Amino acid sequence: MFMAMVKLENLSKGYLVTLCFLLFIDYLSKIIALNYIEVLQQNDFLPLIDFLIVFNSGIAFSFLDLNNFVSRYILLIIVFLITMYFLKIFLDEKDNLKKKSFLLIIAGALGNFIDRLPDGVVTDFLHFKPFDFSLFIFNFADAYITIGAVIFIFSELILLKSKNESKN
Repeated sequence: MFMAMVKLENLSKGYLVTLCFLLFIDYLSKIIALNYIEVLQQNDFLPLIDFLIVFNSGIAFSFLDLNNFVSRYILLIIVFLITMYFLKIFLDEKDNLKKKSFLLIIAGALGNFIDRLPDGVVTDFLHFKPFDFSLFIFNFADAYITIGAVIFIFSELILLKSKNESKN
């Protein structure tokens, strides 16, 4: 972890600005949701997504929804350590596409970590419901993590394909 802190000077201003922007959008969206959406009151927005506030004590998409004091703070510590691990990977990574994927994952993890600090819960408000079938409720931080993971998998597939082509 200390090495990650030392290497922060290697973090370009562009990545730092992007990280701050993503955190700002996540935080602002949660404030707006809390001020303008009634808790557990469904508000239609788009055919696939509506607004529905829930307070999630678990991790992304309400997974591991644990609602007790010890679990909350253990989860906070685990999320912090995982975020530091991704920060180290991000700082060591040379591939730009992978670096961007890790930046999204870090932004999402930090966004939810910050939201979780006061009371152990994260504000989720985007309700994904294709064909009126409720799948999950999430926030921008969850979306960042998911998009970052998809980009990472995509970049790994590209790398695998190029390695296979170079063998032939």
